[in-house]
Amino acid sequence: MLNNPVDLLSVVLGGALGRSGRKRARRAAHFLGGRGGFLSASTLIAAAGVAWGIYDSVKGQQQGAFGASGAMGSVPGPPVPPVPVLPEPLPDPVLRIIRLAVSAARADGDLSEKERALILERAREAGLEAVIEAELAAPHPLADIVRGLTHAEGRKELYVLAFTIVRADETVSGAERIYLAQLAHQLGLDAATVAALESETATKIDAQPNS
Repeated sequence: MLNNPVDLLSVVLGGALGRSGRKRARRAAHFLGGRGGFLSASTLIAAAGVAWGIYDSVKGQQQGAFGASGAMGSVPGPPVPPVPVLPEPLPDPVLRIIRLAVSAARADGDLSEKERALILERAREAGLEAVIEAELAAPHPLADIVRGLTHAEGRKELYVLAFTIVRADETVSGAERIYLAQLAHQLGLDAATVAALESETATKIDAQPNS
């Protein structure tokens, strides 16, 4: 059972990173989700964690008010093994990162059936198959994804996240470069800031174990 946004997003991002089918993508995965990695230190995840706590608390209250049949005051049934099914709507900070991951995975064009299947397989592990499938079918524009994100550090982290996904195989295609330029524009990041973020991120990714 996934009980926090770091675990959940690690699964989803693992699908987006693994779509390249190359072993080198493991370095990017380690950078994002490893011990003390980007996700655990991110202010974006901190915001998602607060939202998740509120969301989880509300869902717990709702579930406690209903019995097994779903009727108020009904007699609880036998214990049921936990299943990672996450009812919608998910908190906006969590959805923002999920949507960016889907967007970045598609940066160089439509996903192949194999890539799509891998992302959905990983999403299924987190109980997010329906959410991700909807995003793959109708991805959100970058302007919608970044809207409302005013914290300067959060904007930089969103760019780092997208850059890590498109660079998972240690290359950035022309289409991916255009995508990153569009994202930087939407985030209000200048060329010098983008260059510094990419250089620092690439160095950290390349320092990760390739296993």
